[in-house]
Amino acid sequence: MTNRRDFIQSTGAVLATAMLPGLAGAATAKFPTRPIKYICPWPAGGATDLIMRSLAESASKILGQNVVIENKPGAGGTLGATELVNDRPDGYTIAQVPQGVFRIPHMQKVNYDTLHDFTWIICLTGYIFGLAVSADSPVKSIADLVAFAKKNPGVFTYGSPGTGTSPHLAIEEFAQRAGITLSHIPFKGSAQNLQGTLGGHVMAMSDSGLWGEYVDTGKMILLATYGSKRTKRWPTVPTLTELGYDTVSDSPYGVCGPKGMDPEIVKILHDAFKKTLDDPRVLATFDKLDQPVIYMGTEEYTKFARDTFFAEKATIERLGMAEKS
Repeated sequence: MTNRRDFIQSTGAVLATAMLPGLAGAATAKFPTRPIKYICPWPAGGATDLIMRSLAESASKILGQNVVIENKPGAGGTLGATELVNDRPDGYTIAQVPQGVFRIPHMQKVNYDTLHDFTWIICLTGYIFGLAVSADSPVKSIADLVAFAKKNPGVFTYGSPGTGTSPHLAIEEFAQRAGITLSHIPFKGSAQNLQGTLGGHVMAMSDSGLWGEYVDTGKMILLATYGSKRTKRWPTVPTLTELGYDTVSDSPYGVCGPKGMDPEIVKILHDAFKKTLDDPRVLATFDKLDQPVIYMGTEEYTKFARDTFFAEKATIERLGMAEKS
């Protein structure tokens, strides 16, 4: 026979279970109740860092809690992804997950599963990549570079923000199509890459728009960009494709979280960051670095991630950079 204490305990358990959805909903409705960590997998001061700080400042006002940037540079921009794998899916740790997360798993062993370990919350923007040299460089055009490299195989050096990043692979694809050999020098991010080029440690930088103000002031020359069409800001600068090298590279990004996030929390974060795209200060930062608005909602961004993973596999195999089994 069930005694009174057992009856009370069992009844209390039933009531608590019945109330769980309501309690969970109430907890979700209060999200966020503390600061959110937004991981930038690149060093402070680089183009991505500047963009993300602008987004975080705007999102903080919308969410009513601070969105705090934490820089974790290295490993081709994949350290943010690594941290997401090991964090709780409660919405308090999010990250920029760059193109390398789709690509590097085809080049080497990694400790994350690109297709299953992340929640793709929202895409917000993307890079304009280009190849820039110091103004005193004897190379003033892509034609000059190709001619120099054919006479001096492996002598021309260029920096990128890391091995396996989009600026690295775009130049390797260009070099392959041009029939030349260049020497790649990986840096930990755009800021170091810029310093290396201006300081004469490398002959060119393949990177996103941190070179922009130096190009505008005449301290650097932008030889080419990698988009499908010329940029609005530098309309006289040709693309690699129009020069005959059929190389197009972009890299959309935004906000990702660990797998298994509550859909309601995903929606709160999505909606908040989508509103940042209406903030004039955010758009001004985009313009300064010549980055466009590239919006994708959660469903579309998730599909993009899957499609890109398999597209990058084909690119890595074509370049002969796939991991040897």
